[in-house]
Formats: sequence, structure tokens, C-alpha cells
Amino acid sequence: MQKNPVVFWELASHVMEKTVEFFREVFEWKIEFSDRLGFYIIHEISPPNEVLDGAVFTLKRAKLPFLTVFLRVEDVEEKAKLIQEEGGFIVDEPSEISSGSKICLFNEPSGVTFAMLQPKFTQPSKTEEPPCEK
Repeated sequence: MQKNPVVFWELASHVMEKTVEFFREVFEWKIEFSDRLGFYIIHEISPPNEVLDGAVFTLKRAKLPFLTVFLRVEDVEEKAKLIQEEGGFIVDEPSEISSGSKICLFNEPSGVTFAMLQPKFTQPSKTEEPPCEK
């Protein structure tokens, strides 16, 4: 494990309730309002025992520096349709990258950009036997 890991993230929105409803509907996240803090909390959005990797690169297309949070999904095309139905905007349509995985950039209703990643190979569930290599 890296020293000083990422342990929390925030999304500042001008339309907090609309943004919360968007993530509840599209990604089925459990999000609860904290009276003590005065904002919503999203608990445990990473699967247990999984590592959160990151990357640093030089900008080629984008004009401004940015940070993108990637959300793993099973069907990127299906989620892209749902994003639009729930008030989001598709920035870059779903497309295949060199690994064979698919990505799609989108804005949630207040305009913050996120990305979806549909891995080429999905992780086997804990009840399934992993495929054997021959």
C-alpha cells in the first residue's frame, strides 16, 4: 500500500439535492444526509479489498489541468443513456481504449466531469471459480 493513500473525495455542487439524486438513480449509491455536517455522505463506494490506482500524465487535448474520478460499470452504453435521462451530459461518447476496456466521460447535473470505465474482463464474483488459464 502507498503511503498517504486517497481516503476521501468531495463534489461541490450548486444543486446538491439534484446531484445526490443523480448518483442515486444512475449508479445506485447509498447517500445519506448528515444533520451534524450539513451535507450528504457517500459511504463505501469502493469494493472491499480492492486497490485504487491512479495516473499522472501530460495534457494533450484538455486545456486545463483536471482530476477525474472513474466509476467502474458493467455496461457503459446503458449507463450513458441513463445519465442523459437523469439530467447529466455525455462529454465523450463510450469508446474502446487500447486495453479493450470502454470509457465514457460525462458531466453530472451541476457540470462536474466524471468518467465511467467498463473493464474488458469483469472480476469473477466470490462465489464463481476464476477461469483457468490453458
